[in-house]
Amino acid sequence: MKIIKIDSDKPQLAKIEYALDLLRNGGTVVYPTDTIYGLGVNIYDLYAVEKVFLIKKRSLNKPLSVCVSQINDISKIAYLDETQRDFINEILPGPFTIILKKKKCVSTLLTAGEDKIGVRIPNNKICMKLTELFPITTTSANLSGKKPPESVNEVVEQLNDSVDLILDAGKSENKSPSTVIDLTLNPPKILRETSYRLKEYK
Repeated sequence: MKIIKIDSDKPQLAKIEYALDLLRNGGTVVYPTDTIYGLGVNIYDLYAVEKVFLIKKRSLNKPLSVCVSQINDISKIAYLDETQRDFINEILPGPFTIILKKKKCVSTLLTAGEDKIGVRIPNNKICMKLTELFPITTTSANLSGKKPPESVNEVVEQLNDSVDLILDAGKSENKSPSTVIDLTLNPPKILRETSYRLKEYK
């Protein structure tokens, strides 16, 4: 495992390229988001996706969410109508996970056999750079059922050396995971409300 310090406001290109090279080749990267630290792999590399479940000791019946770089990227992996797009434009980038109907290019391994996918666009420049080429997983970098990590030290305490790289941007300012909203329902339904409330962002 390698730990590299990185600036969230001005991510150093060489460090981003190093992380991207690992992700291209099936590696696992812990990275900061606008909430807590996430564990990322290339979602199209199913062997790497399996490693996420193993590292976290997570049940295959629990889906993994996906991180993309921009709103236009969402339509590459999920179906998005005009109403959903308008809603998403109001809150993303931000600390929300949006549930949509997935496209066939997304493996059901990620979605625990379901036809829905959780999508995030964190308001974080490192995340946006890491996902410019392909989406990555954005599950919290902790053991399943344990406290989500706010710092790299907490990541290491739980995951030890099971990941290839940790991008260390310091302690998370925000301690809560994302709020989850299912846009496949009419009206949309909040499945998990955390400290991030819709009315504060819309």
